Amino acid sequence: MTRKDARAAAVQLLYEYEFHTELEPSVFLRQAELAFAETFDGYTLRLFSGVLEHKEELDALIVAHSQNWRLERIHRISKTILRLAIFEMLFDSEVETPIAINEAVELSKQFELGESAAFINGVLGGIARGNEQHA
Repeated sequence: MTRKDARAAAVQLLYEYEFHTELEPSVFLRQAELAFAETFDGYTLRLFSGVLEHKEELDALIVAHSQNWRLERIHRISKTILRLAIFEMLFDSEVETPIAINEAVELSKQFELGESAAFINGVLGGIARGNEQHA
């Protein structure tokens, strides 16, 4: 599985988990593997676990960089893609920020319609610029 495929699988898992948060993540993953009859690779699982572990911090960054947008107003799939990209930008030393942003924009084009790609690019660009200033 390529990293591109792993990201897409992680977005799908994270999005679906939003509807099943009453389950422990490990139980959800076992059910997802049975339902989809596929095994998720290590990177997919690392993204899934990492996003859930840092969700509050990721959401705070989304809110801080989403001008005049409350978290509840952002489409679930956009939030999921943003969380994943921010996780890669901040917590995955193997992924460079421009790659994380580009992959998020591509995921948005794959899973959504409309202006979501531009919105995601803007939010992630703001976070990237903020991180450069603090580095």
